[in-house]
Formats: sequence, structure tokens, C-alpha cells
Amino acid sequence: MKKNEFIITKEETPEGLRFSVEGRVDSVNSPALMSELDKAIKEGAKRIVLYMYKVEFLSSAGIRVILKTHRDITKAGGSFAIEHPSANVRNVLGMAALNEMLQ
Repeated sequence: MKKNEFIITKEETPEGLRFSVEGRVDSVNSPALMSELDKAIKEGAKRIVLYMYKVEFLSSAGIRVILKTHRDITKAGGSFAIEHPSANVRNVLGMAALNEMLQ
């Protein structure tokens, strides 16, 4: 992966939609992620999983994306989880007291 490259891959699984994210989830890249997640919810997704093993950095903008997605899909009767967070993501979510979103 090139420096500052940001990749989002969407995959349908038996458990729901999985979005694999690579790179930095910061104020530059989080709008693209939010757009993809919003679109999935509007199209009727009932289960969204963020696979975050290759996320190098998670900023407050990324946390806002996670919280908004959790709120919106829960309101629509669905569920949200984070799978395989990188050590950095796990630390940030722990500091923000959001560990319950980890699957």
C-alpha cells in the first residue's frame, strides 16, 4: 500500500455487509467511508461489519463515522460491529470507551 492510500472494499457475506478498510481513517478519508456506510444503510443493510485490521490510524473524525453508523443502523433495526481492529484502533476505541462495538 502506498503512503496515504485509503482503500475501502465492500463484500457481501452470510452475516451481512463487510467493509474492509485500509490506511488512515482521519478527517481526509472519513467522508468517503461515511458515504459508503450511509449508502449501505439507505439500501437496506441490516448488518454492517467494519474489518479494521489494516487501519493505521483512527482519528476523532473516524470515531464520529463509527458512532453515526452504529446509531443509524440500530435505528433502522440492524446491527454494527468492528472485526479484527488493529492495535491502534483497539487503543483508540478503548480510550473512547467504545469497546462494546468490537465483535
